[in-house]
Amino acid sequence: MGGEDEPTRGNEWYVPKFGPRRFRLFIGMTFIPYTLMNVSYVVIGSMLWPGGVHWDRVVGIATVYLVAVGVSAHALDALAPNKPWGAFLTKRQLGALAASALAPALALGLYYALSYAPWLIAVGLAELFFLLSYNLELFRGLFHTEGWFAFSWGFLPVIAGFVLQTDSLSPQALAGAVFGFTTAYIEINASKPYRALKRQTRDTQSAESERRFERILKGVVASVLTLAVLLVLYRLQ
Repeated sequence: MGGEDEPTRGNEWYVPKFGPRRFRLFIGMTFIPYTLMNVSYVVIGSMLWPGGVHWDRVVGIATVYLVAVGVSAHALDALAPNKPWGAFLTKRQLGALAASALAPALALGLYYALSYAPWLIAVGLAELFFLLSYNLELFRGLFHTEGWFAFSWGFLPVIAGFVLQTDSLSPQALAGAVFGFTTAYIEINASKPYRALKRQTRDTQSAESERRFERILKGVVASVLTLAVLLVLYRLQ
């Protein structure tokens, strides 16, 4: 099976140039750099707690988001119409992939919530709602917008990381969440025209616009990942 947009999507900057076609398309479907950006928000939120960092919880919540967003959310997203990444898998395969990733992510998240931070349950329920409503475009696509994307994909992960450390909120957690929202908002607003330009006839002007949006995407991803690494290194001192 193949999608008409598959050749252009397969040439996006984060898709590897090596390996079998199905491997390359799977990497493309999981949107690796953007998934790592999402995981970085969780790490950033965890590092904002001024007390001693519970590193096992950092690893745990990062794993939850890596699996739930990187695999489950993107598999559900590929089930929606006009999603070429899903063309190399059947709907049944995408559904099974989403469920097999979401189940352990939910179980691990619930374990950490019940063990250390009951308030994480509220954040988790909100994230589950957006994971389904955004990616499956439920409620006539009411929540499939740039604003809700930035809230669920950037704001809430920072809160989740902080809450798991403290079972509370603070001004620095909210400030970090605003950073997550803003950078996620920039990413989604640059990503959409970038994808559209990929599908257009390649003239000089559209190619330059495409490169400009690609630089924006790379820059925002690198900025978020760098901040997460810097905060981790600082807290390890």
